[in-house]
Amino acid sequence: MALRPVQVNMKALDESAVGRFWAEALGWSVFRPGVTTYVGPVGDFVWPDPLVVGINVITVPERKTTTKNRLHLDLATTSAAHQAELVARLRAFGATPADVGQGTVPWTVLADPEGNEFCVLEPREVHRDSGPIAAVVVDCADPQAIARFWGEAIDWTLHEVTDDHAVLRAAQGVGPYLEFLRTPGVKTVPDRVHLDLLPYPDDDKAAEVARLRALGATDLDLGQGDVPWTCLVDLEGHEFCVLAPS
Repeated sequence: MALRPVQVNMKALDESAVGRFWAEALGWSVFRPGVTTYVGPVGDFVWPDPLVVGINVITVPERKTTTKNRLHLDLATTSAAHQAELVARLRAFGATPADVGQGTVPWTVLADPEGNEFCVLEPREVHRDSGPIAAVVVDCADPQAIARFWGEAIDWTLHEVTDDHAVLRAAQGVGPYLEFLRTPGVKTVPDRVHLDLLPYPDDDKAAEVARLRALGATDLDLGQGDVPWTCLVDLEGHEFCVLAPS
């Protein structure tokens, strides 16, 4: 039994515009497989992708609040010139500078056209084979506790755990990292961005959800009604969904 992160789910007023922005940011393509907008690698539509974590954008009526998202993406670059070019290109495409209290740092903090924060990192050797998304980063209060939960919840390998930082990555050693960073403050608004997890084809979704509840996850009612996915929150209230196997 195992679950795998397959996509970052983003809520948006204009899903098409947000999807186009992220396709531009990542050098990927926009697909419309159903009622949502999916951003994934160039080529034929493949879901779930065996190597990357895609982006799925869904329409909601509410605007993002001014509260910083507790989940954001870090984008990888290969050189200082690439970092500068990517920042300039994304600003031309609608990104704006964002101040999240970062101070003087070697990375650039931006927000997409609907205010979702993300970072364009300076070149780092650790991200040379991650693809355009270096990491999915989650703010948390207790990285060690969160690492215990997510280390059991998904089939990714735990790489590092400290008082301030926990890191997981797919066992294949490719694709983005999942990072949990100790951050001041607590969750105060519903998550605008969250992870979607998927069981493997031969696994039972109900059994996987029961396993997560035993680990400490709790059910979340967003008014979703009768849907094929299950909405949960982890030990610190981070929302995530368990999708039905395809």
